[in-house]
Amino acid sequence: MNLLSGRGAHLDWKAAFAGIPPKLQGIRPEGLPHSAWELLEHMRIAQWDILEFSRDPKHVSPDWPAGYWPESPEPPSTKAWGKSLKTFARDLAAMKRLVVNPQTDLFARIPHGTGQTILREALLVADHNAYHLGQVIVLRRLLGAWKQS
Repeated sequence: MNLLSGRGAHLDWKAAFAGIPPKLQGIRPEGLPHSAWELLEHMRIAQWDILEFSRDPKHVSPDWPAGYWPESPEPPSTKAWGKSLKTFARDLAAMKRLVVNPQTDLFARIPHGTGQTILREALLVADHNAYHLGQVIVLRRLLGAWKQS
């Protein structure tokens, strides 16, 4: 659970995204391919896809790669950033509930998959989020929007 929550060696996702000024959410710093908005949306979409694959045999994943990234580096509205963060939090909580549910066999193959298990999918969420959260911190440092502790 710590792995999904951003504890231990992993960054807390809330801390990574907290306090990014709206004027910086859509900026791609020189040398980096994505804005904070693009990274947030990519993480949200990928996490949602993994969660839904894990629990819904009828789930259809977005097309790769276009379906996993927003169309623009900037949020489409002033409310989009907050909505994306809330949805990300909701889906992460759902993945955590799936993992800790006593009825979930973490090692059983997902019947509609090709050998995946819930454990593998939970680790994929944690790994994918950790990778991109590192990018968020680099981006914030380049934009001067990260306070080192």
